[in-house]
Amino acid sequence: MSDYVIGIDIGTTSTIGILIELPDRVLAQASRPATLSSPRQGWAEEDPEEWWQNTCQIIPELLDTAGVAASDVRGIGVAGMLPAVILLDEAGVVLRPSIQQSDGRSGAEVAEVAAEVDAAEFLARAGNGINQQLLATKLRWIEKNEPGVFARIATVMGSYDYINFRLTGEKAVEQNWALEAGFVNLSTNELDGDLIAIAHIPCDAIPVKRASHEVMGHVSEAAAQATGLPAGIPVIGGAADHIASGYAAGVTQPGDVLLKFGGAADILVASKTPQPDARMFLDYHLVPGMFMPNGCMASGGSALNWFAAKLAQGEAAAADAAGISLHQHLDKIAGETPAGADGVQIIPYFLGEKTPIHDAQARGVIHGLSLNHDLRHIWRALLEGFAYAFRHHVEVFREMGHPSTRFLASDGGSKSRFWMQICADVLQQPVQLLHGHPGSCLGAAYMAAVGAGLTDNFAGVAKFISQGETIDPDQANAAVYDDGYRRFRSTYDAMVAARERSV
Repeated sequence: MSDYVIGIDIGTTSTIGILIELPDRVLAQASRPATLSSPRQGWAEEDPEEWWQNTCQIIPELLDTAGVAASDVRGIGVAGMLPAVILLDEAGVVLRPSIQQSDGRSGAEVAEVAAEVDAAEFLARAGNGINQQLLATKLRWIEKNEPGVFARIATVMGSYDYINFRLTGEKAVEQNWALEAGFVNLSTNELDGDLIAIAHIPCDAIPVKRASHEVMGHVSEAAAQATGLPAGIPVIGGAADHIASGYAAGVTQPGDVLLKFGGAADILVASKTPQPDARMFLDYHLVPGMFMPNGCMASGGSALNWFAAKLAQGEAAAADAAGISLHQHLDKIAGETPAGADGVQIIPYFLGEKTPIHDAQARGVIHGLSLNHDLRHIWRALLEGFAYAFRHHVEVFREMGHPSTRFLASDGGSKSRFWMQICADVLQQPVQLLHGHPGSCLGAAYMAAVGAGLTDNFAGVAKFISQGETIDPDQANAAVYDDGYRRFRSTYDAMVAARERSV
């Protein structure tokens, strides 16, 4: 009998599913769009019911596409963005739209928590610093601004935890949601009542914590009717989307680094020790006993999409005539400009910035424009800006004691060879491209295989992905990009200084 497992990824812009057959076959993939709502400036919300409906549609599509009987599925795992906030009442009904990890409404509450709590002590205990990722800040915002909702909170959980709840009827939170939420004592790896109390909620509002590969329940009769799966299939603890993606990409040894080019830009490293640092985020690795420190830039592909849609539509006809996408056309014409974009530089903090500066007030800047510049220079400068931001993260990781010896690239932006060459040149490191990496859903599916007892080989996920081209750095561009990186850092410092003077 073949071993089939399903992975679901609850993403910000889409819900994605995958059906795999062990040991190494991807049989089907499917997706449905997810709707991000921003009813006020800086807000980011979604409807958890939409994620569930997407899941119910994706599962039968996967089985139909692959011709696999539902009764042959041996397990299901769910990944998702974190730390999203989903609130349930006593009956398990969602109280309000989710508050997403990118939501920026709780700046005042961040300052409030920072004034109450010793930052160094909190970092050592919780593993992460005081910033807007912490659920305490978002929950305090709800307490102040939606007291009726706050009073009815019975359960707080994350995006993929909610889908697990709908699949099983059991309430649990996966370990990385709990860690990034600020509720785990790093020394004990257990939920910490004192940390939860900072959020002004009772301890029992946070369900039991589960490891990513741990069985947290089984498909219920109600979920069986909704999804077409038979009742009783094991449902695994789940996984943070970026950690699942890094794990599936092969970031498993100290020195491994993943550059993840999605709507946001992520960078992840493997580590055998946690080494908390307030500049970065800390997560558990999916391999037990390891950690995956990481950084996340608030924008990435989303900024490129914005630029193409708002500022480069005049090039759409040329792209169509060449039979290529607008992004590919912009890469092509930007290649006509030299490294360093003839002095144009972009600071890509279009949504504020998360790591390593944690500055919600940061903004995007186009610097150095002259009348001899055009669209080509600005596009190149935008790509270079994100490469400089990655270099900043690499410097911080090295200061933390995390080596960076092997660079991998994944997700949609890695398909731009031009951008990958820029990254290799700015980092002055080879960048290894990947083939067949479907994203976080693969990591979730493989965790389901481990949790269901189909394999005990955590390294086996590598069989589903192959390595592509290696982009070697051009040494001739090293000096230009060294100077560009220094200016990148000094420009932001000047912005901060100007902002402080104006207060």
